[in-house]
Amino acid sequence: MHFTTRTWRPNYEANSCIIQLTSGCTYQKCHFCNLYEQEPFHLSPLSEFEEDLAEIKKYQPYARRLFLTGANPFALHYEQLKPYLLTIRDYLIKCQTIAMFASIRDIQNKELWQLKKLRAMGVNGLSIGIESGEDETLLLANKGYTAQDILEQCRKLDAAEIEYYFVYMTGLAGKGACLRNAENSANLINQLHPYFISVTSLTIFPHTKFFDMVRQGSFVPSGEKERIRELQTLIQNLQIRTHLFANSKSNFYPIAAYLPKERDFAIQQLQDVIDTVPEEEMERYRNMLRSLE
Repeated sequence: MHFTTRTWRPNYEANSCIIQLTSGCTYQKCHFCNLYEQEPFHLSPLSEFEEDLAEIKKYQPYARRLFLTGANPFALHYEQLKPYLLTIRDYLIKCQTIAMFASIRDIQNKELWQLKKLRAMGVNGLSIGIESGEDETLLLANKGYTAQDILEQCRKLDAAEIEYYFVYMTGLAGKGACLRNAENSANLINQLHPYFISVTSLTIFPHTKFFDMVRQGSFVPSGEKERIRELQTLIQNLQIRTHLFANSKSNFYPIAAYLPKERDFAIQQLQDVIDTVPEEEMERYRNMLRSLE
């Protein structure tokens, strides 16, 4: 398999066959991220992609789901994606869905009819790191798009019937602003249809803009209990049917809930953590994190 850099995929894609379509990130300007530093964006040659498909066919001939690696393979234009997606069908006849990371910016370069064509080719599982749904926090994190952009582009995905998943990041708004961010983000998400929401928590690593901002005093991270209250607020204000997973390594307390059915139970679980675990213990956990892999 032609993996030129580390392989990064969401934990919920653990059972998917993984193949490299791209490596690196087209943007690399988010203030919290150093994941793809020194990894320029690169598209795998179709010949290498076919060789990898042949290897998957040898060992997993009946693979039903394929995850394409890279920070945002969906950045490729429709005509660039098309030959790769069609080639998958030549090797994996049982493959039903093709998933990948995507950014809101990547949807903007595609017309609705193109999205519908991509859906017909099997694309049905876009992991989108929106991180927030309010303009002030998106600007602080330098995401490169607005809340209105999220609304407009994900409505295109809804119209094309492409399943998508959101990643939300607690703590991103900074100290004192987390609850506001959660309320505004929930109001935006309530107008869309993410199949599930994966929640991470901001961890500040060296070689990121936030690291420099903290040292300069221009960004003050929120405390751990404030982040848990932010998650409670998000859960309380979400009014859509969706699965919420806050069980990644970056979360001090792992939790998963189907909303709205398990809303009260999830909020109470988080309240028990707030009431019984000292802030210092949570901070020690955060400070021990050296990576999110």
